[in-house]
Amino acid sequence: MSDISLRLDKLRKLIQTEDFLFGRGLSNEVNIRIFCYAPSEEMTIKYFVDTLLQDRTIVCNIHHYDLYKVFLEICDDKKIISSIPSVEHKRGTRFLLKQLISIAPNTAFVNKMLFSPQEIGKDLILLSGVGDVFPFIRVHNLLEAMQPHFSIPILVLYPGKYEDAQLQLFGKLPPNSYYRAFNIV
Repeated sequence: MSDISLRLDKLRKLIQTEDFLFGRGLSNEVNIRIFCYAPSEEMTIKYFVDTLLQDRTIVCNIHHYDLYKVFLEICDDKKIISSIPSVEHKRGTRFLLKQLISIAPNTAFVNKMLFSPQEIGKDLILLSGVGDVFPFIRVHNLLEAMQPHFSIPILVLYPGKYEDAQLQLFGKLPPNSYYRAFNIV
């Protein structure tokens, strides 16, 4: 069994423990965890998420948000999906990027994710698609925006590295500081 498979098996078990769901052992810090993986393992991660969401033996309520799908929903709500290619062609990629960032700020993502927890100690937010929404959104900024709205665990599936409070997307881009999360597995 590969290293990623072993780590995902451990993750599946860990997210169902009371210690994880209640954030025990975090010294009263927010319960945000980062599961880092190599970008080349993206398909393994997608398969893991699909099987996790279909697993009826999971004891917690997983609220999964694929950030790319959330981004598309935001664009769809603004009725701009069909015009994106022509805007990029006419005005350029930099102009389009600037427009998309203003149309889909962190607050728009948070608003799409708001829900009422079902039972204390049973809910979990699972974020995936982090690499797919780059450069429209950066996860460290999104987590900052989410923090005041959610008191349940947040687990980020992150294609990159999280070391010394630095998130480095794909393990190659310049790192961004984010000190409130913890590595998991």
